[in-house]
Amino acid sequence: MNKQNNIKTTIQSLPSQAGVYQYFDKEDRLLYVGKAKNLKNRVKSYWRFTPKLHPNPKQGLRILRMLEQAVKLDYIVVDSEADALILENSLIKQLNPKYNILLRDDKTYPYIYIDESQDFSRFELTRKVIKGKKITYYGPFPNGGKVLLDTIYELFPLVQKKSCLREGKACLFYQINKCLAPCEGKVSKEEYQKIISQVKSAIVKRSILIEQLTQKMMDFAMSERYEEAGTIRDNIKIIESLSISSNIDLAKDEDLDIFAIVNGETKGVIVKLFMRSGKVISSSVSIFRHSKLYDENEAYKQALLEFYNVDTPQISKHILVAHTFEDQKQIATLLSKRFNKKIEILQPKRGSKAKLTALAIENAQEVLKHDKAKEEIEPKIAELFELSQTPYRVESFDNSHMMGVATVGAMVVWNEGRWSKKDYRRYALEAKDEYGQMREMLTRRIESFEKNPPPDLWILDGGETLRRLAISLLEEAKANLDIIAIAKEKLNAKAHRAKGSAKDIIYTKESVFKLSTNDKRLQWVQRQRDEAHHFAITYHQNRKRKEDTQNSLLQKKGIGQATIKKLLNYFGTFEAIQNASYDEISVASSEKIAKILITDSVK
Repeated sequence: MNKQNNIKTTIQSLPSQAGVYQYFDKEDRLLYVGKAKNLKNRVKSYWRFTPKLHPNPKQGLRILRMLEQAVKLDYIVVDSEADALILENSLIKQLNPKYNILLRDDKTYPYIYIDESQDFSRFELTRKVIKGKKITYYGPFPNGGKVLLDTIYELFPLVQKKSCLREGKACLFYQINKCLAPCEGKVSKEEYQKIISQVKSAIVKRSILIEQLTQKMMDFAMSERYEEAGTIRDNIKIIESLSISSNIDLAKDEDLDIFAIVNGETKGVIVKLFMRSGKVISSSVSIFRHSKLYDENEAYKQALLEFYNVDTPQISKHILVAHTFEDQKQIATLLSKRFNKKIEILQPKRGSKAKLTALAIENAQEVLKHDKAKEEIEPKIAELFELSQTPYRVESFDNSHMMGVATVGAMVVWNEGRWSKKDYRRYALEAKDEYGQMREMLTRRIESFEKNPPPDLWILDGGETLRRLAISLLEEAKANLDIIAIAKEKLNAKAHRAKGSAKDIIYTKESVFKLSTNDKRLQWVQRQRDEAHHFAITYHQNRKRKEDTQNSLLQKKGIGQATIKKLLNYFGTFEAIQNASYDEISVASSEKIAKILITDSVK
């Protein structure tokens, strides 16, 4: 009855304005985020009010399950439906609501660009808009953009480095026939421009590059330079894989971005094709989980809003989607406003454009078919520890220090059955105790949720106290994810990682587990913990080495170890000591020490 009264009272007070609404469960965990042009009308559509408040049976199964668990409703009023779309997308990324789908496909793709306002221009990579009137972009290139750019400089005699023209004389690149030395006037602007035109054609029609690379590979092989031949062979494969093979050729030189999202039994696939001047120049395939929560409208909204962020260097006027979706027009309006030009999102029914979306769907289905279900341990982990979802993306944390010196933290990431080392993070920590260090590290990670959404699971190297700390921090942030902690059992009132006979204990929301040492599930958790530990130790050793060097420098100036420790306790780091003023050092230590440090830095 309380649940009904709470939600009914909130519904009755809802304004008829644009906004975002949020449903929470009895533990105040966020269940669902939605946006509305008219909050009152949209939220009322979820419910029936007679004979008493109950969920509208016309809602889908996913929403009905959510409404059964909902006990509280909150809302945020915004100025427009466009603002509601942006806020909804941001909250889903930051808070990972239980019944929203989270695609995690928010990478920014590089583009190759050229600024032709310069006499002897160069091709470069960018992920952001470059200011200038004569900028031309090529891409995006989800994979292999750097290989493509390096190949261009390998095959065409362009200005190889930014600094080349500033030197004013021919260098080694001229001697090895990789540059025509415009710095000494050995090539005219007109002749150089012809080379630029050839490169522009080769970026789009990459068979030109592959043909030249193949010949070069053969030359290396004939000269028994097999390692170099092998590198070129690998580059050829990367360039060939930039785009999905297609015989579809539009009659006109049109630029199109094509999106297809296909949901499978256990996972879904997003395929993006990028057509420039009537030819598919690159493609991207990504996989997402939680397909039981799949909602086509949410999926396309997230995919488009994340891909076309404000820093996107180039956006096609026409975006093709494989399926129509509810907010299609609103997304087009928002993107038109964001990029200050009219953008249309279309779902073609016939003709060559319909063949393009069909090609994207076909490739998505191929990925699902060939990504055969292998035996995965993650579902077994979820079942044993009674997690709210299968932990396909996991972040594990550990810290490291030696007697309070060079205190660091580390986060490692396990994603879809492998380590995602590009997502590893290191933290220089100020706190002196383990509890404070973990608080500092987790707080900083939570603050980054807007840019890097939360995972499915956190694993902490520590006991129940640290697990409860993490819970409190996440509750404060209203974010959803599971947490487990792993720690050595105490022997003789002490817990040491090195104690061979000490067993690992796993702490979860529901229970405490002491598993057999040959249990695959325990080994999986230990593997996550150990990776975090090794990463933290490596960072600690590097920082310790650096601090030892700085320590020695201070000692050479006649400053004793006790004074150095006193300064570090006050300022926190050697860098802060170096940047401190005379008065600050005098307060922390003495005027004598301040005079030594400040006088030395002036010299």
